[in-house]
Amino acid sequence: MCSHIKWNILVACDRFGVTLLQVDLKKLFHAQDDSEDMVNGNLTVDGIQYYITDNFGEGMYESCAEVKFGTMNTLAMEFIGAGATNFTEWFAFIGTRASLTVPGSPYAIDFESTAPVSSGMIPMNLTTYSCGDTSLGCSCGDCPSSPVCSSSAPPSPDKKGSCSVRMGSLKVKCVDFVVAILYIILVSAFLGWSLFHRKEKRGPAYQTKPLMNVTSVQETHSVNQQKPENPSIQVKPLHVIYVMAMSDSHHYYLQWLIEDNSQTSNVVQLSVVQGCMSKFFRRYGTMVARNPILVLCLSVAVVLLLCLGLIHFKVETQPEKLIIGTTPDVIYSNSSSILTEENINLLFEIQKKVDGIQANYSGSLISLSDICMKPLGQDCATQSVLQYFKMDPNNYDAYGGVEHVDYCFQHYTTAETCLSAFQAPLDPSTALGGFSGNNYSEASAFIITYPVNNDVDSKSNVSMRAVAWERAFIQLAKEELLPMVQSKNLTLAFSSESSIEDELKRESTADAITISISYLVMFAYISLTLGDTPRLSSFYISSKVLLGLSGVMLVMLSVLGSVGFFSAVGIKSTLIIMEVIPFLVLAVGVDNMCILVHAVKRQPLELPLEGRISNALVEVGPSITLASLSEVLAFAVGSFIPMPACRVFSMFAALAVLLDFLLQITAFVALIVLDFMRAEDNRIDCFPCVKISGPFMEPNEGPSQRKPGLLARYMKEVHAPILGIWWVKAIVISVFAAFALASIALCTRIEPGLEQQIVLPRDSYLQGYFNNVSEYLRIGPPLYFVVKNYNYSSESVQTNQLCSISQCDSDSLLNEISRASLIPESSYISKPAASWLDDFLVWLSPEAFGCCRKFTNGSYCPPDDQPPCCSSSDGSCGIDGVCQDCTTCFLHSDLTNDRPSTAQFMEKLPWFLNALPSNDCAKGGHGAYTESVELQGYEDGVIQASSFRTYHTPLSKQVDFVNSMRATREFSSRVSSSLKMEIFPYSVFYIYFEQYLDIWRTALINLAIAIAAAYLSFNRLDDAMRSICCLLDYYMEFMELSNHLTRSGDDYCGYDAFCLHSQDEVMQGVMAILNIQLNAVSVVNLVMSVGIAVEFCVHITHAFSVSSGDRNHRTKDALGTMGASVFSGITLTKLVGVIVLSFSRTEVFVVYYFQMFLALVLLGFLHGLVFLPVLLSMFGPPSRSLVIQKQDQPVVSPDR
Repeated sequence: MCSHIKWNILVACDRFGVTLLQVDLKKLFHAQDDSEDMVNGNLTVDGIQYYITDNFGEGMYESCAEVKFGTMNTLAMEFIGAGATNFTEWFAFIGTRASLTVPGSPYAIDFESTAPVSSGMIPMNLTTYSCGDTSLGCSCGDCPSSPVCSSSAPPSPDKKGSCSVRMGSLKVKCVDFVVAILYIILVSAFLGWSLFHRKEKRGPAYQTKPLMNVTSVQETHSVNQQKPENPSIQVKPLHVIYVMAMSDSHHYYLQWLIEDNSQTSNVVQLSVVQGCMSKFFRRYGTMVARNPILVLCLSVAVVLLLCLGLIHFKVETQPEKLIIGTTPDVIYSNSSSILTEENINLLFEIQKKVDGIQANYSGSLISLSDICMKPLGQDCATQSVLQYFKMDPNNYDAYGGVEHVDYCFQHYTTAETCLSAFQAPLDPSTALGGFSGNNYSEASAFIITYPVNNDVDSKSNVSMRAVAWERAFIQLAKEELLPMVQSKNLTLAFSSESSIEDELKRESTADAITISISYLVMFAYISLTLGDTPRLSSFYISSKVLLGLSGVMLVMLSVLGSVGFFSAVGIKSTLIIMEVIPFLVLAVGVDNMCILVHAVKRQPLELPLEGRISNALVEVGPSITLASLSEVLAFAVGSFIPMPACRVFSMFAALAVLLDFLLQITAFVALIVLDFMRAEDNRIDCFPCVKISGPFMEPNEGPSQRKPGLLARYMKEVHAPILGIWWVKAIVISVFAAFALASIALCTRIEPGLEQQIVLPRDSYLQGYFNNVSEYLRIGPPLYFVVKNYNYSSESVQTNQLCSISQCDSDSLLNEISRASLIPESSYISKPAASWLDDFLVWLSPEAFGCCRKFTNGSYCPPDDQPPCCSSSDGSCGIDGVCQDCTTCFLHSDLTNDRPSTAQFMEKLPWFLNALPSNDCAKGGHGAYTESVELQGYEDGVIQASSFRTYHTPLSKQVDFVNSMRATREFSSRVSSSLKMEIFPYSVFYIYFEQYLDIWRTALINLAIAIAAAYLSFNRLDDAMRSICCLLDYYMEFMELSNHLTRSGDDYCGYDAFCLHSQDEVMQGVMAILNIQLNAVSVVNLVMSVGIAVEFCVHITHAFSVSSGDRNHRTKDALGTMGASVFSGITLTKLVGVIVLSFSRTEVFVVYYFQMFLALVLLGFLHGLVFLPVLLSMFGPPSRSLVIQKQDQPVVSPDR
């Protein structure tokens, strides 16, 4: 107001003149004659009432509501209207009175829609123009409602609500309901069939009985005292004295020769492959028993040769190859608002210490200013709330303290005092956390990010300098910053880009003691289980400590041989290989050691050692070969997994298991021969050179009177009879069917992903950092849409297909991105994209007078408020300086439809990318778009790659990251197809979550291949496992189970398939219950579970197939023969090693190697020693044993 103007006029004073408005000032201003409104005795104005109509206000707001501020890729309304959602909120923000220390209106403006009659005022009701008015030339990005823009509405959010069934007040998922109904039907049908079959079996018509009772392989030491079920047949006591394989022109038989006074012998018909394998293992066993040292030396020499590749051994520890990385930053958090004077002063103290870091690298001192990113000058682009004070504590009071921060939340793009020290706006959402909506004042966390210059080559000088400073920063944070923050009752979480790699290296040694204890426990158990029942008088002879240690050394050699081979061909190892594969191969290989040793022990002691060795290999060699081949194939399938770390793991594991198997049937068999020779020669275990005199056996124990162990007797005399009870079988089938079907429903609840925290030690400082990022961060990761081979020539239409300003296509890329940002809940795009192309075209326009300018000599002329036009020393700026002759680059007549020609585009693009933004021209591209355009080769009219930046919505869960990546890829695919251009999205986390897009498909394919590979090995090695039903799903096999009841063939594959698939299905259900995510590690474990599950099933199935008698007797025989070896050699060995992993300091071991392995072992035990025997006893194929008279006339066994 001008004091000399009378009260009856209103004036506006500026340098161009005075406009007089004929209004009554007293009716317009709030002015009172009290002391608060008097300055030096003069009356002052503290408020204005301004009258507008609702139509005018709504029209004005609607015209501006969708306008974008391209540089910050946000709505202009967010900083000119504080994010107002209607004209009332917008005008209320404009009219808010600001204090004297901050920019803004010096008095309150009260906008009213109706004026009192007595005032004589008429509300403003001027005509407003819609942003869609063609005369304004608004782009579709700024005005989606424009008639020239696409009229199609944005795609509606995908509401993927799960199918559910309501039963009264209970809401049940459809899959749960279907599974429950299916279970009731199947179990009812099974129980009905069981009752009918049991009643029929008890009836008089059922006359089929075993023709004879034959001793099992395990009972070779005793007379079969069991009476036959048919009293008309008398069987003399028999002694089994030898086992051999014989053949005729068509069949192979496994025959137990009987004493001469017997008139019959029991023969088991074998397949051609089984017969060949039996002959091979018999001859091979004899050869090894005669030449143990030669076999041992040759086999070990081959593996040692592979170990030579270890000279090229390298470990891959780069986090981008393993897990998610982050940018260096610090988070200070508090439960209440953190914006207090005390806390901001604390930030200044912390910043002073960070600025003072001097890291030593190659003799030179490195500070933050030496490595930080400086996009617009000499100041670091630190993302901190301190930027609102130019990072200078002296500006705190001068700018108004905390009140200035609140002001900058609404004016961070416009107020000069709110610009950062590096002259760019600072979005509050990047410096604060823990707030809701745009209520930045309620923030409960400071977020400080120090962007540093890095290099693709991690060993380059640039990268190593940054790493040196980052490690000094971490040390400072631990030793000084953390106590400072805690003294103020705040919490501090921090990280750097090199933190994850450093913590991974530390993690590799964090569980060294735990892993070592696990190995020692397994070794101790192996040594005990391989030996005989401990007796004080003979323990030093009968123990197998040296044999167990030798077996463990062979396992280590197989691992080293695998690592050496792949190192020799240039494949790097990983930490997970070094920590897990030794344990894994030991757990997988120990059972074969136990089975081999126990098989030798079961042979008659009166046989020579080479006969016992060859008989043992004939007995267990085929099943060991089958199980090992299945495991190798199952692990090899993991090499198809895209994730490099897990693919390499699978390759290393497959070769290690193969080498372990080869060493077991060569070197370990030779060691068994040497150990039994030692024991028979009365030499002390571990000290074979020491020999004692006299026999070590008890006086009452003859050479052929070796008794079965306690576990073997339990299996045959307790475990098997219990499983033979009819109602126990019914319960077992019903319970396992419930487990399998429930797992089908549960596996749909498994989420993909791998939490960052889980791969780090529990005491890592990064644990708190990742937790705080999820809790407090309110901004999503940057998202870039990359366009390849953009043809910017004037003949091309691609410019209008990309841009979003006037005359751009309505369905252009940037317009589509803008439309997608309107539905962030499904698109995961939070804002319109910052477009270098839009800003470049505007910067070129003659309308932007202060932007694209040139001197008279044709060189670039900066805006008037930048040097050399404006001297920074004296602050002199004007049109009479060195830039007074500068002119705009183009006139309208120089452009074609406001678009540059190819030559103009080519010449001015570098100018734009080097132009600094300022008040006179905010469209300068330096800093904001420096890295957005690849200029190499652009002179040919094609920009090979350029990007448009926006942001994802805040992502906190792993499933959010996966879904956001899937949504943006689908969006890019759709736009690329529409525009006939190659466009793809990129965000920093995509490389880590690529695997999860198709993780379910990958898991199912790999499991299917693993199961098919296992069954293929069954099919090739044993014709008892040839049915194509092996590839059917578990529940389909359950539905078709009745087909097995009338099958006269001996198809064992279906039973193993039934068991294996059931175990794998239940394993997935356990994952859902334990909240274990689906990722490459768990997929490898699932594939591995197929191979390990084979061990639990194949030995029992093989023993059942070569046993004689009815199903119940053969099941009892199989459990007595192999059940003890399976339980002690597989279940207990793995169990004792797995339990130790529960004490691991790394969560990944606890979750993926303790919990999953423990579940795998327990499920394998239950399926192999409970479910499978019941299945075989009820539905198993008939026996292939024949009762052959002396005249070689076969009589079909009773089950036929």
